[in-house]
Amino acid sequence: MSDAGRLDIAMLANYGDTDETRVLLTPEACGLITSSGMKLAVETGAGIDISFGDEAYADYGAQIVDREVALKADIVLSFTPLRAEDIRRMKPGATLLCIMASGLIDKESINTLLEMGITMGCLDNMYSHNSTPIFADIIDEIDGRAAIMYAQEHLSFLGGGKGVLLASVAGINPCEVLIIGDGVDVYSAANAALSMGAQVTVVNNDVSMLAVARRECGAQVQTIMIHPRVLYNKVKSADVILLGTTTRPFEFPKNLTAVMKESAYVLDFKESRPSVSVPRTVAMALSNVMVSFIDEIRLKDNFERMLATNEGVQQGIVTYGGKLVDKLVGSYTGLPSADISVMLAARN
Repeated sequence: MSDAGRLDIAMLANYGDTDETRVLLTPEACGLITSSGMKLAVETGAGIDISFGDEAYADYGAQIVDREVALKADIVLSFTPLRAEDIRRMKPGATLLCIMASGLIDKESINTLLEMGITMGCLDNMYSHNSTPIFADIIDEIDGRAAIMYAQEHLSFLGGGKGVLLASVAGINPCEVLIIGDGVDVYSAANAALSMGAQVTVVNNDVSMLAVARRECGAQVQTIMIHPRVLYNKVKSADVILLGTTTRPFEFPKNLTAVMKESAYVLDFKESRPSVSVPRTVAMALSNVMVSFIDEIRLKDNFERMLATNEGVQQGIVTYGGKLVDKLVGSYTGLPSADISVMLAARN
């Protein structure tokens, strides 16, 4: 807590040597946070990628500070997980909140978090009170819609393509969009492509999830089970191919790349995050949730008490009390993990 007993929060700028552009708070969101009595600092230049200068954040009550000062806050906000050298500069026992999907956490960083007693929470792994992964869903929806924006740009003359529209006009067939997988990003991409007038096919290896795709996207979307011959024909005629995550493990056959149209646009959601091209939209959407999230912390006096009473938040905790509590992170780093619910019960 700060000297006046107020929550001390700071938002960091993105690392300059990465292509990350997204941030968690807009200036207006900072104003809502500071107006409730919390102390909020923003690192110099944090809003550059969303076209907000330091003065915009300062006008809404945020204190503009350098990175060294921001890292000393009780609660540090960073879109990407921090590197070990920055974690070492944090206050022992502080809290770090970030987005896990924006970058993997390496073993050195995990060990540093444990040494410093830092509680690290990944917002995109947390669930709201109605069991919705609200942070992850927001980013996935924007990724899906932005992917179609990428595709249209690629097909256009200005984007180096043949100069065609996804949509149809009188007397011309629409472009064919093939999307493999399920989830918010897939359904959002499908809906965006359908709204532009494209012909959209969603392919998966789970009939029940194809039924979900029909409910989410309507009767206009074609849904097809993965079958070698059918997939071959769809890939051959597709103008846009988007690869998502299927219900059961599936690897796109490499031999199918040979039958793709030379002008086809291909994007893999596991390797690309189209939302980096619309970071202001991301910041505005996430801010709506972040303000409520931080307000709940304020109402419960600190993050520790919020964590103890909110199982959805517990789902996103990676390190707590000097222990690794995320089994998945433990599996790929080779580090032992503990059960956070047992730790919290022991503390209370």
